[in-house]
Amino acid sequence: MSDASAPSTPVVLSIQSHVAYGHVGNSAAVFTLQRLGIEVVAVNTVQFSNHTGYGEFRGQVFAASHIEDVLEGLRARGVLEQCSAVLSGYQGDAGTGEAILDVVGEIRRSQPSALYLCDPVMGDVGRGMFVRPGIPEFMQRRAVPCADIITPNQFEFEYLIGRSLADTGDAIAAARDLLQREQQLRHVVITSLVTPDVADSRLRTLAVSRDQAGYVEAPRIVLEPLPNGMGDTFSAVLLGDYLRHRDIGQALVHATGTLTELLQHTRTGMRDLPLIAAQQQLVAPSGRYHFKLAE
Repeated sequence: MSDASAPSTPVVLSIQSHVAYGHVGNSAAVFTLQRLGIEVVAVNTVQFSNHTGYGEFRGQVFAASHIEDVLEGLRARGVLEQCSAVLSGYQGDAGTGEAILDVVGEIRRSQPSALYLCDPVMGDVGRGMFVRPGIPEFMQRRAVPCADIITPNQFEFEYLIGRSLADTGDAIAAARDLLQREQQLRHVVITSLVTPDVADSRLRTLAVSRDQAGYVEAPRIVLEPLPNGMGDTFSAVLLGDYLRHRDIGQALVHATGTLTELLQHTRTGMRDLPLIAAQQQLVAPSGRYHFKLAE
């Protein structure tokens, strides 16, 4: 399924965390998008020495007022009106989230075709919720209704709909219900789908739109620990490809293939994906992956 053609060089405003060492948040998304030929305007919501996968860290969480100050500087340069999309991931507090939604609205007023991809980071199977109180409710009630594309994992999607998923068909039906309820939303992408109809050795990544649903299957790669930043990299590739081609099936193949191949190149014990050493996988994953229509 394709939409109208995108500008030749899209500009993405990426509002995420930043670490000096490691590949999470903007420290993963910026290089990934640039490698795909996308201009990136990066606004950092935190600056830490390293991500939490390494244990102790130092640095600061920036107040919403800091984010708004940086955005004001970009506004004065006429940068915001050039943006084709906004990308957000982990949000430290609801105040930062509101600043993101405000700038999304502002960009849409100057560019009605601009996209907002929200990765509603809240938690995961085995870990439960790991964000501050109030963030899950903010994601459910404020961020998701404002987004064009969301990329929750299965745990997060089940929170958004308020129940567990029985199988892939159930996930499609639930995503369609969400699309009907939230008119801004175009595509629901559910990652790490492991419902009973998925083989133990496989993972499904599902994309559901109003007129199409399909999935990409990939091998389930067991690593201990799993590297941080997988969702950040996936969402950046998905958005980068979608901005170029406006085809969610193609974007899903690209993003799933990239993440799977990066994991294949990740040594046991590594806390980060090998984005630099295996950067060609960001552009052209070496494995074969296919988008299978579910209906």
